[in-house]
Parts: sequence; C-alpha cells; structure tokens
Amino acid sequence: MTKHLTPAHTTRPGMTAPAASPPLPYDPELVPVIREMGERPALTPESIPATRTAIGAGALDDDTLRAGGELAWAERTVVGRDGNPDVTLLIGRPADATPAERLPVLYYVHGGGLIAGSRRHLVSDVLEWTRALRTVTVSVEYRLAPEHPYPAPLEDCYAGLLWTAEHAAELGADPDRIVLVGASAGGGLAAGLALLARDRRGPATMGQILLSPMLDDRNDTPSSRQMENRGLWDRASNATGWNAYLDGAAGGPEVSPYAAPARAEDLMRLSPAYLDVGSAETFRDETVGYAGRLWQSGVQCELHVWPGGFHGFDEFAPRTALARRAKRARRQWLCGLLAT
Repeated sequence: MTKHLTPAHTTRPGMTAPAASPPLPYDPELVPVIREMGERPALTPESIPATRTAIGAGALDDDTLRAGGELAWAERTVVGRDGNPDVTLLIGRPADATPAERLPVLYYVHGGGLIAGSRRHLVSDVLEWTRALRTVTVSVEYRLAPEHPYPAPLEDCYAGLLWTAEHAAELGADPDRIVLVGASAGGGLAAGLALLARDRRGPATMGQILLSPMLDDRNDTPSSRQMENRGLWDRASNATGWNAYLDGAAGGPEVSPYAAPARAEDLMRLSPAYLDVGSAETFRDETVGYAGRLWQSGVQCELHVWPGGFHGFDEFAPRTALARRAKRARRQWLCGLLAT
C-alpha cells in the first residue's frame, strides 16, 4: 500500500526559492508545434488516471511495429525477482533474421513519468534501429507508480534484463552486445539499471543510451526552475512523478541512488554512455551534470544538448532540422559502438 502522495512542492520546507532565470526560447521550427499542442496542465496525483489514458492512446499498434513486414514481434512473460509473475517483454527482430546471426540487443525502457506507458511505447529511433541496424529489441513492461513504487519498477527491468541475457541464444542475440536504451523516465530507469547490474554483478552491458533522462528526485536544478510552468513536463509534474515513484519521499535524505541515479556517489565501471537533452526542458541540467560525473569517473560518454529543444521534441516534431540532427547523432554513436 502506498502512502498518501504529498502535493508537488517546488521548494523544500525552510528554503527560499531562488529567483528563476528567464525561460529559454524554443527552436523557431518548434514554436508552432508548441502552440498547436496548447497548454498542458501540470500532472497532479488526481490526474494520473487521465494521464495514463492519454499516454496509452500513443501505444504502437501491430502494423506500426511490423514496419511493413520487415520486423517480427513476440511476447514473453517472465517471473520477477520479487515474485511478480507478470514482467512482460515485447521482443522484436528483423523478420528475415536467423538464430545464427547473433544480433546485438537493444534493451528498451519506456517513458511516461514513472506513472504511465507500456512496452508498446517505443520511441521512433528504436523501431528504426531494429529495422535498419538489425537488432533484437526487448521492451520491458514494468509496474507503474504510485501503486507500485520503487523498487518494483526497477526490479521488473532487472528481471527482464536477466532473462534476456540468459536466453540470448534462443533469441538469436549476442549476450555480449546488450545496449540499454531509455527515454525520459525510462532513461532514469535505464541509468539505475546500469548501476544495479554493475553492483549485483549481473549482465554486462555494452553501452547505455539515455534520452532526456529523469535522474534527480531533488528537482532543484536551475533548468527545473527556469522551465517552471512551461513545456510538456514542468517542475510540478516532475515532483508529482517522483513522489509517486518514491512513495511521497522525493527530495528526502534516504533516496536510493538506484532510484535516482543523480545521487550515486560511484559511477565508475559503467559502460559507455550517450546522453542527449533539449536546452529548453526540465531535465537539461541533471543530464549535463550526470554526463560530467561520468567523465570524472572515467566512463566514456557523449553528450548533446539540442538548442531550443523541448522535452520529446524529436517525437512530436520529427521532420524539423533539430530532430533530424538529434536522430542522426544517436544513430552514428550506436553504429560506432556496435562496430567495436
């Protein structure tokens, strides 16, 4: 049973809120997209069911997943480490692939603010990489907060990763070439999963791709204040999502670094990472800070901050020049990684 979720505080008790910096402008091509999307109210505990319904409508249907017959998909249900019997994995591969190919694995963790989304919410890049780069893609269905707070979602992700590594041969996959991929909340879970797998001596990963990752429950970076009341996921929504995940304890002293990777003191011995984020979004500074700490820990990392990009701009406006640049950079990094 979860505790009562506290309101979405933006300043901890006893603190004076720093003055917010002027909001950054959006990329000119993105301005009409933002206008067309209109105002989006902040996420509150009461609006979680409606938000789930809205996000759920974006799940990819079978025809989209099959990409004109080029991809084949199946599902497997595996038992979680804490007894959860319902960790479902959506597994895709090129339709003409044979088990002998031993394809690289993209282990994908979906976004949705930790409170919404499903295994069918794959970002468009992952679908394209599966087709064009010939990967086995495993998308994990993890339990959602607040009904299932930390560590349940992360343990589901870990259980799916274990199963994927142990059953690589039957998937026609190479267990030595597993790349973690996560977007938004999934990016934070993927980062936590990399830490957990390292510390448990679990499956080794070849790399990690963290797209606008949700990393820091403290919610007090300059970008979180700068983008307050702006964009698709503002500071108040962020506080609601984190409090759902952490059972009302977001920003407190006892938060695990596996839950909020920005709190991790030791980032050494992690696989190479690719991080990107928009300059005009809440997660900008925690992403930049995490990349810097990876470098300081001796971890190879590539970071891109896309000027004027809002959260999810590449999915909402994929034909803009900025989105094309972002997609091209991600693919080049992944191709280089898989070629090593």
